[in-house]
Amino acid sequence: MDGPPAYPVRASDAARDRVIEELRDRLVEGRMSQNVYEHRVERALRARTEAELEELLHDLPPRSRVVNRLTGLVSSLSAATARVESAWRAPRLPRFMLPSAQQPRVLVGRAPGCHFVLTDLTVSRFHAEIRVSEDGGWIVSDLGSMNGTRLNGWRLTGPVPIRPGDQLGFGDITFIVAAMP
Repeated sequence: MDGPPAYPVRASDAARDRVIEELRDRLVEGRMSQNVYEHRVERALRARTEAELEELLHDLPPRSRVVNRLTGLVSSLSAATARVESAWRAPRLPRFMLPSAQQPRVLVGRAPGCHFVLTDLTVSRFHAEIRVSEDGGWIVSDLGSMNGTRLNGWRLTGPVPIRPGDQLGFGDITFIVAAMP
């Protein structure tokens, strides 16, 4: 049996997504109104066959390479400016100065007996420990705190090395790790 099948090909979710993305791009280009776009998206979501999906795109003019390139360039430039803006608006974090190697262990917490006392209620009494490793670097460990210790946004599950420039968080408080000059 050669040739196309006699029965209609069922529309897949990937095909629906492709058609909806194409419709969205055409809306952005100004090739259709918002009402037409919404109507066609509804039809795409209800479509049962590939033919019904293709019918939604048949009257739209073909996309040119120039428009594709220009749209891609504008979207990448937009993404880059959004990243710069979010970095610019990010709060300036306080520094957490790593002690000298003469102090091999630093306890962080709310308790008065800790070396680095934080008064925030999201910090446990004995929250974390920072100690010198065998290679002379520093290692941070969570001491079973309720709100956790985070390094660069990731919650710690075991001892992890830290370096200057890392973001170190205890509960809701976050610091930038810095080395002693």
